[in-house]
Amino acid sequence: MAWTALDFGFRGAAVGLVLVICALLLRDRPIRTLTALRVALGTGAAAYAISTAPFFPLGSFWNAPLVILYTGSPVILWLWALAVFDDSFVLRPHHLAIWALVAGLGLFAYCGWATSPMISLISGRMFALVSIMFALLAAAQTLPVWRADLVAGRRRLLIAFLLAMTAFVVVNAVSGLAAIPWRSLSFSYAFGLGVVVLLGVWTSFPEFIGQPALVGAAGPVREATRKREAAARIGVFPPNQAWRKQIERVMTMERVYRQEGLTIGLLAVKLGLPEHRLRTLINEGLGHRNFNAFLNRYRIDEAKAALGDPDQMDVPVLTIALDAGFQSITPFNRAFKADTGQTPTEFRRSALARRHAGNDESGIDPST
Repeated sequence: MAWTALDFGFRGAAVGLVLVICALLLRDRPIRTLTALRVALGTGAAAYAISTAPFFPLGSFWNAPLVILYTGSPVILWLWALAVFDDSFVLRPHHLAIWALVAGLGLFAYCGWATSPMISLISGRMFALVSIMFALLAAAQTLPVWRADLVAGRRRLLIAFLLAMTAFVVVNAVSGLAAIPWRSLSFSYAFGLGVVVLLGVWTSFPEFIGQPALVGAAGPVREATRKREAAARIGVFPPNQAWRKQIERVMTMERVYRQEGLTIGLLAVKLGLPEHRLRTLINEGLGHRNFNAFLNRYRIDEAKAALGDPDQMDVPVLTIALDAGFQSITPFNRAFKADTGQTPTEFRRSALARRHAGNDESGIDPST
């Protein structure tokens, strides 16, 4: 009975913390993609805590809303991992379709045994394998790029949260494949869920996730003050003009952002700076949270200049993207639209039209 009480205690605390964090996140307007994914991940954890609690009735379709919320969580974890270190990530219709398929598979696995026990059993095994696949995919796609994040404390905590979530999903799915009754593991699951939720709550604070609106109207002021104080400690506020000029020179004159496979470590070597100091300089002094976003700022500026140049109007967009340092057209299109609100083709059309209109007004023949 004591274990059951502790089980309920862990679950209740986890649900309460998750709901508070979700409420705080939803205060931020407009709601960003990463915020929506974090709320979805939180509600999925709360639904899991409730639906798998001792004495909670299983197998009934009236329980479907809660089951759908938590069986779709592996897909949400995968999408969260895509978005957390990529500020230009946007949700697409096919993401929703994938979530619906996995959640539907999980719903039938948990609630369809009364209708078709054999199909429900097969669905359960398929759902467990799919859950493992998405959890491992989330970790695999994030670990190679996590060092591009420039906020050291946030980076470590987010990776810890990702690995904890991955481990939780995988262990849960493996026990399902092994046909271990989760009632016998209920306390262990509740404890593990509590640890994951605590990590999730910790990463929700603005100094780690970069959303000062979580702490109210005074948040942006406190965040700006914190950054100024941190920058002052390393001598970049007031800005260290020598290092800023050096960075600006290698980025604009030498155009090192075009270099394939450029990392912050390679740039630090080129500048003769310790990597940790360069990270802080770019983050605190120049205002970038992600090294790839820092590089893309220069890449997109070069692309915009080329797209608006009448002499390059016949140059393919792909060529301009590759010349600017992007490795393929898809990340270029995504980053360009996130920055300008237009596709490269739309931007080129409107930029050339404005230039043509300006030449007409000044009496200059644009063909000369």
